[in-house]
Amino acid sequence: MFGSLGFTELILILMIVLIIFGAGKLPQLGEGLGKAIKGFKKSVHEADAIEADAQAAVQQAAAPQPVTAAPTQNAAALNQPAGATAQPAPRA
Repeated sequence: MFGSLGFTELILILMIVLIIFGAGKLPQLGEGLGKAIKGFKKSVHEADAIEADAQAAVQQAAAPQPVTAAPTQNAAALNQPAGATAQPAPRA
């Protein structure tokens, strides 16, 4: 963008800015421009962090989940038909 601008053109632009804003306003103008650039960089960084978090969440959701075993019950109770109650084993 600035590759085609020479030294003379930059001096001319600086002179026009000095005429329009005056020498007293240039520090305020520079400060405002600096704060704007800093805020832009901060928002870009935050957007990248949010995007990385979202990608990590998608990858975690897409990963296969390990199968956890249910708490084991008495083997006799598992073999009973639905609605039947398990009877205690006889004591010897």
